[in-house]
Amino acid sequence: MKMKVLIADKFPDQYIQKLKNADIEVIYQPKLGENDLPEAAKNVDCLVVRSTVVNANTIEKSEQLNLIVRAGAGVNNIDIAAANKKGIYVSNCPGKNSIAVAELAVGLMISLDRRICHNVADFKKGVWNKGEYSKAEGLFGKTIAIVGYGAIGKEVAKRAQVFGMNVYAKDVARIEGYGVKDFSEFDQILPIADVVTVHLPQTPETKNLFNDKMFGYLKPGAIFINTSRAGVVDEDALVRAVKEKGLKVGLDVFKGEPESKDGPVSSVLQGLDNVYVTHHIGASTEQAQNAVAEETVNIILSYIQSGIIAHWVNRAKVQDRHYQLVVKHYDKPGVLSSVLDVLKEGDINIEEVENTIFEGGMVACCTMKLKAPLKANMLEAIRKNPNVISFSHMQI
Repeated sequence: MKMKVLIADKFPDQYIQKLKNADIEVIYQPKLGENDLPEAAKNVDCLVVRSTVVNANTIEKSEQLNLIVRAGAGVNNIDIAAANKKGIYVSNCPGKNSIAVAELAVGLMISLDRRICHNVADFKKGVWNKGEYSKAEGLFGKTIAIVGYGAIGKEVAKRAQVFGMNVYAKDVARIEGYGVKDFSEFDQILPIADVVTVHLPQTPETKNLFNDKMFGYLKPGAIFINTSRAGVVDEDALVRAVKEKGLKVGLDVFKGEPESKDGPVSSVLQGLDNVYVTHHIGASTEQAQNAVAEETVNIILSYIQSGIIAHWVNRAKVQDRHYQLVVKHYDKPGVLSSVLDVLKEGDINIEEVENTIFEGGMVACCTMKLKAPLKANMLEAIRKNPNVISFSHMQI
């Protein structure tokens, strides 16, 4: 039976053909919305999405769904908790659109400093205002604070350094890289930053991270960029900061962003003169989309061919495994089941297991990660098994 893959967002034709060439049944419906997915994904094995929301209803109603691939980096549009309950793999394509997002972030910085959108709008209206638009400060020598120093943040740093900016970065991990300074507390750098650009995933820790307190640190007239996730910013606090401190703001995401690909849009941000908003297009360059599509295809093909899930995001980060049992055994039917029976009788749960075969197919080695140690009588039972060549048991 062919594997069925539903692609619910725009996807390059040549990569759809690659899946078809692998004898995969591809259902391409790029205009599906969140509420369309429960029925559309009911009988597919794999679901591919970009921005379309995969909610709990879609996951719960699915009958054979086993893999969801986010054709992009963030996975906050997928209900991970619901996927975990059904044992559905969730995978993504990290780093493949980093350059595209970084380019947009830098483009917004330049546009806000030079007021490019205002320039163009006045020209279209027949207004010439060179005196007003000659007041830009320029980015050379300015201080930029990059909040979130992953793949995108690093690409922004490279470009900011070329512009001659003084680059600071903050991330959960240790900062490395020539010319980039770490800052441990926001109150140390935000007050002197001319530009603040955010590149964080939305998590419980980052939800509304930029609130009244954080915006209070920013200097009047600073440039604030968010091309990551809308939920990282408290929009009401942002609006207050724009009005009270004259912040210049560039956003590729915002509260209440339409899910549909076209149609009307309404936001309080539309009434703010110093706020530039793009249409959630950070990753939408042909280069980035091809790179993401190719990685998506690789994830699906790897899953089919080897069962390995590349970039598996909902694998348990901290597992309850404290002991390891390694059994070298003859590769014959029933050998492993007899060892597993010993563990079952001792009420010991296996958290992970991997069985590899030596060349020639006569001997295999099975590694098991366990919650609890084996008792002496259990070890003795394994030792007496005539099909067990050797074994080791240790705390890890």
